[in-house]
Amino acid sequence: MENFINEIVQKKRLCKGVYEFWINNEFVAKHAKPGQFVIVRNTEKSERIPLTIADVSGKQFRIVVKAIGKSTLELCMKNKGDVLHDVVGPLGKPSEIKHYGTTLIIGGGIGIAAILPIAKALKSFNNKVSVIIGAKTEEELILKDEFNFADDLTICTDDGSYGRKGSVVDVMKDKLTSEKFDVIWAIGPAVMMKYASLVAKEHNIPVWVSLNSIMIDGTGMCGGCRTVLKNDDGNSEIQYVCVDGPEFDGRYVDWESFIKRLNQYREQETLALESFIKQVGDISWL
Repeated sequence: MENFINEIVQKKRLCKGVYEFWINNEFVAKHAKPGQFVIVRNTEKSERIPLTIADVSGKQFRIVVKAIGKSTLELCMKNKGDVLHDVVGPLGKPSEIKHYGTTLIIGGGIGIAAILPIAKALKSFNNKVSVIIGAKTEEELILKDEFNFADDLTICTDDGSYGRKGSVVDVMKDKLTSEKFDVIWAIGPAVMMKYASLVAKEHNIPVWVSLNSIMIDGTGMCGGCRTVLKNDDGNSEIQYVCVDGPEFDGRYVDWESFIKRLNQYREQETLALESFIKQVGDISWL
């Protein structure tokens, strides 16, 4: 049976509050490259949600969604057979995949899904691929069995419930004392990417981060995702995550202003989520 465009053809719970979706969209699946994203809407009046493309297969693409606010919770409530109102993409510049030599790929939390296609692509260009993935607890580790192609894989949890105890940045620091890397990717929560970038800067290694900024149209018109980058000479410039990114060398990101912008609507987001939960009732299933 032929699937409708933007129909959810598979849904899987990866851990509490995190779901994997395979969505039917031949255009996105055909043109998507590692590092790119889509913007989806649940309904005509829904917020636009930017989500990294985690994989493609045939006419379908894969996203991994963490229920953080109203819109992502609403998306996680969708089921197989439901059709999303619209999907725009692939958007953003792809990761710069080529032969570097020795690469270090770091994924924290939901960022593990974002690094998977990048790590696979780098391996296909005959790079040595060392991967670090981590989460707060074992229960929150996702996709850990899909990195068997890596030359080296280190798994860690903040509480030590699986693998090494500590953060991905702790493991990164240890690796950089004993190994030499030509380039690093580090994707995860903003604070994690900030500290990974600071470590990479100490070692003078390029570090690509994927900025999860507030975004509306995805075409550079609204300016909502503007981000400040600081050059080596001390000057600053504004770039836009949706069209200039989403990946930037984290050594030059103004992390203080970026994190501040991420949190500017926190109060409104909390109120919207609380109101939505009152409407839908029990979400213990999440």
